[in-house]
Amino acid sequence: MSRILVCGGAGYIGSHMVKLLLEQGSEVTVFDNLSTGHRAAVGAAELVVGDIRDRAALSGLFQRRSFDAVMHFCASSIVAESVSDPYAYYDNNVSGALSLLDAVRTAGVGRFIFSSTAAVYGVPEQDLIEEHHPTRPINPYGASKLMVERMLADAASAYGLCSVALRYFNAAGADPEGELGESHRPETHLIPNVLQSALGQATQLQVFGTDYDTVDGSCVRDYIHVADLAEAHLKALAFLDKHPGAHHFNLGSGSGHSVLQVIEAARQVTGRPIPAAIRPRRPGDPPVLVASNRRALASLGWQPRRSELREIVASAWRWHCDPRY
Repeated sequence: MSRILVCGGAGYIGSHMVKLLLEQGSEVTVFDNLSTGHRAAVGAAELVVGDIRDRAALSGLFQRRSFDAVMHFCASSIVAESVSDPYAYYDNNVSGALSLLDAVRTAGVGRFIFSSTAAVYGVPEQDLIEEHHPTRPINPYGASKLMVERMLADAASAYGLCSVALRYFNAAGADPEGELGESHRPETHLIPNVLQSALGQATQLQVFGTDYDTVDGSCVRDYIHVADLAEAHLKALAFLDKHPGAHHFNLGSGSGHSVLQVIEAARQVTGRPIPAAIRPRRPGDPPVLVASNRRALASLGWQPRRSELREIVASAWRWHCDPRY
């Protein structure tokens, strides 16, 4: 039985990862400060409440428990907020990661999976972004994630740490069994905001920018189902058994959808009108971010299975309509 530490396992993507690990028979410990995560989302996993910037708390955890691998999902992740308060992002995302990596080295854990982001690329130079695309992030969020990727590369050379950084495009959707979904306070992601508008639970939906050079003027993103992301992490762990060093892979569907197309898909799924107000562009938003996922398919043997936009929206809608939510 594998013993896995999931940092940030009470959050949106982390909790889906925890559920899959438990289903696969792993022994899972979650370390989370619950600033954005939810205690109930960890299920049957052990929950240790703490902050990755707290080196004493991490040291105590690694002294009490031994782990075969660490998965790191803790991060501040709101692009606009990173632009207005970059120090907070470098503190949490970079200093926090360094604190965790130092504890991992001291404990002798050899495998590390990092939740990275397509924001490391900045403004794309091609329609499908390959992993060799230049990394020129245009906001502090993306810059903070790229710094951690550099730390992982240096850790591989200096300490022999085996790692995979998974560059997510836009995580979306909800647990197919309806047990988990996306719930942030405040909510900043498009699909849950659209669905909350459909339910009358949110103020009027806002579209930031309709003057981009895209199919309809709104930003285009690659939406990848959260359950597919979780499965990719299992593939990445297995990959590290035979591939030492530091690696990085895109995780996306390989196709893009505009903000306005997502809203229209939600109207079709919900059967409800969803009015939207047009606002100016937000600073730090690239016009288009779409993944080439060929490397992950070839090297990890990973294949996204739930990438149709309406299927993603429908899974989230079922969860948002659950009275337990």
